[in-house]
Amino acid sequence: MKGHSTKLLAATLFILAAMGACVTINIYFPAEKVESVAGEIVKDIRGNKPDAGKTPENGKQSALMQKTLFAWGPSTAWAADVTGVSNPTIRALKERMKARYPQVKPFYQQGVLSEGNNGFVSISKTDGLNLKMKRDLKGLVEAENNDRRQLYDAVAKALNIDPSQINRVGEIFAKEWQKTAR
Repeated sequence: MKGHSTKLLAATLFILAAMGACVTINIYFPAEKVESVAGEIVKDIRGNKPDAGKTPENGKQSALMQKTLFAWGPSTAWAADVTGVSNPTIRALKERMKARYPQVKPFYQQGVLSEGNNGFVSISKTDGLNLKMKRDLKGLVEAENNDRRQLYDAVAKALNIDPSQINRVGEIFAKEWQKTAR
C-alpha cells in the first residue's frame, strides 16, 4: 500500500510540475492603436488626398451644416490627442520623411518603387534609369528605410510595445503606406 501511495504522490507532483512549466506569456499588442497612429503619421508625411466629389460649394454647405449641427446638437467631449503619439524623435523622423517624399513620389508613380508588406520600400524595376539615377534612388531608399526602422522602433517605445513586436508595427504601417503609394 505504501508503494502505491508513493507512486501516486510522485505522479501527482510530476503532473503539477509539468503544468507549472507550461506557462504561456501573452504579450499585449495594441493593434488598433498602432493602426490609428500609423494612419495619422502617414497622412502627415504624405499629405491628405483631396475628396473627389467635393466642390467648393459643397464644402461651404457642409461647413454650414456642421456649424448648425454643432450649435444645436449635443456637446461632445474630446480627449486631447487620444491617438497621437509624438516625441522629438518621431517629429524629426516625420520631418525628414516629409522632406524626402517629393523626391520619392515620382518613382512610385512610375512603378519603380513599391511598398512591401513589411513596412519598407523596395526597388521594383530600374528600366529606363541611368546609372546616376539608380545610385540616387538607392540612396533615397536606404535613407527612407532607415528612417522607417527608427520610426517603428520609436512608435513601439511610445506605445510600450515589446521590442519583439516591432515587425508587427511595420506590417501595420505597410498597409497605410500602400494606400498612399500611387
